[in-house]
Amino acid sequence: MSNVVETVTDYLTPIVDEQNFELVEVEFVKEGKNWFLRVFIDKEGGIDIEECALVSEQLSEKLDSVDPDPIPQAYFLEVSSPGAERPLKKEADYEKAIGEYVNVSLYQAIDGEKQYQGFLQSVSPEELVLKIRIKTREKELVLERKNIAKARLAIQF
Repeated sequence: MSNVVETVTDYLTPIVDEQNFELVEVEFVKEGKNWFLRVFIDKEGGIDIEECALVSEQLSEKLDSVDPDPIPQAYFLEVSSPGAERPLKKEADYEKAIGEYVNVSLYQAIDGEKQYQGFLQSVSPEELVLKIRIKTREKELVLERKNIAKARLAIQF
């Protein structure tokens, strides 16, 4: 599957660069009996449905023109915005998220918890610092990057 993601990314990068969009993520997953090629794009101020359709059309044309077919099985192509709870994947994503409310899932629990939400205070190659609230008290929590399974922006209620 990573081969498909890498190949699609190679074809997709010039398309999104030409439009001054950001390629957030490409995933190729099987759900039930169907395969999905999902492309998440963004830009400053957000992406709209027409821009998603433009990228979808251009990518579809490009993939259809390649021989041999880089994705031999049938699949559904979905191009969309990463949404308000956008994943933090690249270093630049983490840097942009400083001061933002985030959700972090861990591989190993800390104080019995594997998931934390709070404001991202700082980021380094080794760790993240979150300001979390426990009941009425605020506390800074240092998380090792190697223990982070997933991180994304979160909506605070």
